[in-house]
Amino acid sequence: MNWDDLLSLKRYGDTTKRLRTEQDETRLGFEVDYDRIIFSSEFRSLQDKTQVIPLSDTDFIHTRLTHSLEVSVVGRSLGRQVGTRLLERHPHLNTVHGYRANDFGAIVAAAALAHDIGNPPFGHSGEKAIGEFFSNGEGKRFKEQLSDKQYADLCKFEGNANGFRILNQSREGREGGLRLSYATLGAFMKYPKESLPHRPTSSISDKKYGVFQTEVPIFKEVADELGLIKREPSNDNRFARHPLTYLVEAADDICYTIIDFEDAINHGLIQEEFALEYLIKLVGDSINSEKYHQLNTTQDRISYLRALSINALIKETVEVFMNNEEDILNGNFDHALLDKC
Repeated sequence: MNWDDLLSLKRYGDTTKRLRTEQDETRLGFEVDYDRIIFSSEFRSLQDKTQVIPLSDTDFIHTRLTHSLEVSVVGRSLGRQVGTRLLERHPHLNTVHGYRANDFGAIVAAAALAHDIGNPPFGHSGEKAIGEFFSNGEGKRFKEQLSDKQYADLCKFEGNANGFRILNQSREGREGGLRLSYATLGAFMKYPKESLPHRPTSSISDKKYGVFQTEVPIFKEVADELGLIKREPSNDNRFARHPLTYLVEAADDICYTIIDFEDAINHGLIQEEFALEYLIKLVGDSINSEKYHQLNTTQDRISYLRALSINALIKETVEVFMNNEEDILNGNFDHALLDKC
């Protein structure tokens, strides 16, 4: 894969090529993606969906919406920092094509903002409930009316595939759904494959699937436009991840490692003393001892350590990405970035 193709500004229905050098600098194409997502009714519906702790009696606890906003912020930082390094390594991306570090940040931020948009109520439990309905419940009667792949989509219902559907589903007055750039759609596709055939591998992108049968045509069009590597066997619709997908995944991992942890503290599920010890070990020597000891409450100390932890993980993640860029572009990197930090 190469960055020239991976940063495509193309959108559904385009008949001419969009060039970065022709973009309005006051509102870049990738920033439009973010705007379309955040103003969509589908994104707004995340406000009442559980992140980790359901039915909380306090407004402090995160919902899917607040979680998605925070993942997007972390994703933007990851994208910008990686973008800065990539432009130094591949200067033609700027000098010839006009890309800037902010473009990488905008792509990752938009894809991260939408990363949970397809999750049903109650998250993974909701996915299992839908799958059970079609596998062993009343929905089983539809099996004879569907192809094997269509039925597998329902029995193994997957929020990532539903998210891709939501972003691309046409409706009256909105042909092509939100019509996001193909670069953002590519970064969104965490599991670029169909539900069948199911081929268990050690690759992280094979853990689940990411597209329903109804969206296979746009899925293939996006993959072809971006030059995603088709994986063997060649007759399967299985592709290597878009490199920026790893940053979207890392942003999510960082947030639920640190911020969801903070929810558990505030809900009394984790003792504050243990939390402080855990976070101090995570940030190491980056603590400003004088500033830390001026903080009078445990909550303030946890907030301070949280910020340091996120910053430390962002820096480590950027290093892992840059050190493995070649393998990532060749489709040979089979790990979450945070697993290598």
